[in-house]
Amino acid sequence: MTEKNIAVKVNHVSKFFKLPTEATQSLRTTMVNRFKGIKGYKEQHVLKDISFEVEKGDFFGILGRNGSGKSTLLKIISQIYVPEHGEVIVDGKLVSFIELGVGFNPELTGRENVYLNGALLGFSRDEIDAMYDDIVEFAELRDFMHQKLKNYSSGMQVRLAFSVAIKAQGDILILDEVLAVGDEAFQRKCNDYFQERKKSGKTTILVTHDMGAVKKYCNKAVLIEHGLVKAIGNPENVANQYSYDNTAPLHHEEQEEQQAAEQDDAKLVEHFQLQLLSSNQISPADSIEFQIEYDVLEDVDTYLALSLTDIDRNIWIYNDNSMDQMVSGKGHKTIHYRCSLPTVNNLKLKLEVTVRDKDGQMLAYSDATQTPIILVNRTDIRPDDYSALDSASGLIQRNGQWSFITK
Repeated sequence: MTEKNIAVKVNHVSKFFKLPTEATQSLRTTMVNRFKGIKGYKEQHVLKDISFEVEKGDFFGILGRNGSGKSTLLKIISQIYVPEHGEVIVDGKLVSFIELGVGFNPELTGRENVYLNGALLGFSRDEIDAMYDDIVEFAELRDFMHQKLKNYSSGMQVRLAFSVAIKAQGDILILDEVLAVGDEAFQRKCNDYFQERKKSGKTTILVTHDMGAVKKYCNKAVLIEHGLVKAIGNPENVANQYSYDNTAPLHHEEQEEQQAAEQDDAKLVEHFQLQLLSSNQISPADSIEFQIEYDVLEDVDTYLALSLTDIDRNIWIYNDNSMDQMVSGKGHKTIHYRCSLPTVNNLKLKLEVTVRDKDGQMLAYSDATQTPIILVNRTDIRPDDYSALDSASGLIQRNGQWSFITK
């Protein structure tokens, strides 16, 4: 890959901000503190040696939780901030749309604001003249362009600001959290625009929390976590990693509440352990396999009840509460389980397992540290990839034989 094919090169970029730790009231105090080696501030390191390249024609996604440093990175790329270390090289005219409505004046008309915002983006009057009709047509505001912006509804302001950004004829377009603008009809229009832009060969850098948009539009993505690059490359894989990182902590909080509510139950089962043997990220062709171990303290019969729940919709996708495979007696038990979900796709699932007695009473369950989160996303699947599945029992098949393994 030659430098001529690179639209944006982020090369070992680091950035920190100085956060005051005390308020000094005089120059004398400031000088005395400095003489004593007291800085009066602490450094917040937002970006730590970030490097990646965006090729010309890429639809490139930048992902990360709030506070991860992604918006700071966009402002460095847009030359709003200067990095402490490293550099950003941009080849082409860049249009940056980091916040909706920045640079708009409510006392000016819609038309005047188009020219004002265009000038702030670096376009001459002649260039704005050439794109003005396209901007107004896309925003669907031709009858309102001579009214002051303060008389626009919030939706109208958003449409105008967004239209200025995407219709500006730049080589590189930067968008930060703007895919949910406008009403449903306007969003469909935006979707059509993004599809056309993907085919146009122009470069787009998108920051979003919408993983569906990343998978739909982007051909590459990077995940930023604590100011570092955590994952980069295939947008499906990067989006899945982001979804997994954001789902697991949320569910653990729910499980901790359940654990606290049930902590006084009498114990007949101890040392419950759930180990996921398959990957946390699978395709529908892959099996979900796990192992359960626990100790039974008295001479009682036990069995497993399990469920795979769609976290976003809070509905069961798969469950097995069958009492057909009862395990008898005291002692240490080890059970292997495998199931498949060949007909689902793009789901975040939580695996919950309980140990129950013959009356259905729960004796042990997977707590906050033992509740796997599993992402199911379709990849290239062949019919012969599907694993054998006994949907009634869900038991593991090895060498052509179904087995329910206990020790």
